[in-house]
Amino acid sequence: MALRPGEHPGELRSWQLSVPSLPSAMPAHRNGNLSAAPAWGFVLEGFRGGLETQALLFAIFLALYLVTVLGNLTMIMLITLDARLHSPMYFFLKNLSFLDLCYSSAIAPNAIANFFSSSKAISFAGCAMQLFFFSLFVTTEGFLLAVMAYDRFMAICSPLRYPVAMGPATCARLVLGAYFGGCLNSIVETSLTFRLPFCRSNHIDHFFCDVPPLLQLSCASTALNELVMFAICGLIIVGTTLVVLVSYGYIMVTILRMRSGSSRHKVFSTCGSHLTAVSLFYGTVFVMYAQPGAVASMEQGKVVSIFYTLVIPMLNPLIYSLRNKDVKDALRRLGQRCTA
Repeated sequence: MALRPGEHPGELRSWQLSVPSLPSAMPAHRNGNLSAAPAWGFVLEGFRGGLETQALLFAIFLALYLVTVLGNLTMIMLITLDARLHSPMYFFLKNLSFLDLCYSSAIAPNAIANFFSSSKAISFAGCAMQLFFFSLFVTTEGFLLAVMAYDRFMAICSPLRYPVAMGPATCARLVLGAYFGGCLNSIVETSLTFRLPFCRSNHIDHFFCDVPPLLQLSCASTALNELVMFAICGLIIVGTTLVVLVSYGYIMVTILRMRSGSSRHKVFSTCGSHLTAVSLFYGTVFVMYAQPGAVASMEQGKVVSIFYTLVIPMLNPLIYSLRNKDVKDALRRLGQRCTA
């Protein structure tokens, strides 16, 4: 810059230092944070720890996911190929295996890849899609477990009406209804979450995009989101749990009236598998979503999340196969067929 006549170089330097800084490209929120959502996406921080911890968690996640995929694909193939398993109970069980496979696949591959990733980035659209599909499949599974309890109630308490009441069309409608309820909840949760301005940070303190850690990034009020999540999750969990409890209440009365010990043992074996799966699923989901303050920190929330995103989908095929004589017989026949 040229000096004006009579201007000293020192005066020029002092004038340059007094020029006010240019405004930032992003408008500031009233609390000092940026008011717009992250333009490119988020960073999934995952779990704390050094390289050894990350390697151990990588091995655990990979092993859980591989067993989940193998177990659920085996159940789907077994029920599809064996004509003796073409009944309503196994039709619902095949759909349960499909849901377990889907919602674990919505989370696990990305989490496994991030253990040794330097950026751990996920796009804004990718985060929204992950939340949508995870919420869709998890909610649908909650409804499907209630449908399976109703199916057992009809089979044990009304065996003569069962073939007509639970025909193929009825079973298909019940499964579609479960998917419809899951889709409705997923649309509400995802749209309410991603309408918020994420201006505090773009670092998500979790290993996948979930509602609680995303709400922590918003600089706007999240009271409506928390109220809706509590109301919807509470309504779904309470409603489906009532269906399960009422169904198994009638089942227990019917079992106590049975005179044959072998019939009692078979019913207890079948119903015990379902009750185990229901207790594991509803217990962890209730702690995480329908009981505010039950999870004291995000680190505890991550541990609970591992349980219902990876452990339960892995355990379900084992629970239903190890405690079910029909499934074990079908698996044996399939092995003999493959050997022959």
